[in-house]
Amino acid sequence: MGAARQPRSKSGKTPSRRRRASPPIPVSPAHKRKFRERLLKWYAQHGRDLPWRKTAAPYEILVSEIMLQQTQVDRVLPKYREWLAKYPTMEDLAEAPLSEVKKTWYPLGYNIRPIRLHSIARESVVRYGGTLPRDPDRLLAFKGIGRYTAGAIRAFAFREDAPILDTNVMRVLHRVFVGKGDAKRQKTALWGLSEAMIPRGKGYDFNQALMDFGAMVCSARDPYCLLCPMSGFCKAYPFQRDR
Repeated sequence: MGAARQPRSKSGKTPSRRRRASPPIPVSPAHKRKFRERLLKWYAQHGRDLPWRKTAAPYEILVSEIMLQQTQVDRVLPKYREWLAKYPTMEDLAEAPLSEVKKTWYPLGYNIRPIRLHSIARESVVRYGGTLPRDPDRLLAFKGIGRYTAGAIRAFAFREDAPILDTNVMRVLHRVFVGKGDAKRQKTALWGLSEAMIPRGKGYDFNQALMDFGAMVCSARDPYCLLCPMSGFCKAYPFQRDR
């Protein structure tokens, strides 16, 4: 007998095989505990004083997260203050002409971002009265809000233990707990690790600490390995660029 044929969909196409899920990244309870304790202690001493850390307003958190996409903090700070002075609420942004919004955004670059932010504001006003929903599926339904931004809103605005995985977080977790290979190829597993590492009830501080640690200590090119509190169990220590 010949091999059984795969069933076809209504469109006549053979369904593609599902990719296997990445295996979870194993972390011992002792290393998990040390990482959490040392990271939060480091953050309490060295965490950055940033204006979006002084608010729990979902709109203000959203603005900061969209602005910080592929843009350095120092460039975002003056524009963030200017933006909120001009558009203090979701309703104010939704009512503004898009042409004006795009001019206000200048010179941050990546100019699809103000268009998306304006679209989110208009949809928020129509569907939720100018607020953002807590439900992750509803957040992800907004065009322009991806998994990271949804997690950041949940963690920083709603104080939920929601995972995030931006470039800094991915780099820190990959170096400390994996140590080799391409972090981007293990993104699914790193999302799982990010969620598993959050101490219960401390998602806000833990996620902020991860981002600061990646920006200030475990940086992309020249990490401060000799001063790193994770060096005793970091799998990438000492860091080598060709690893």
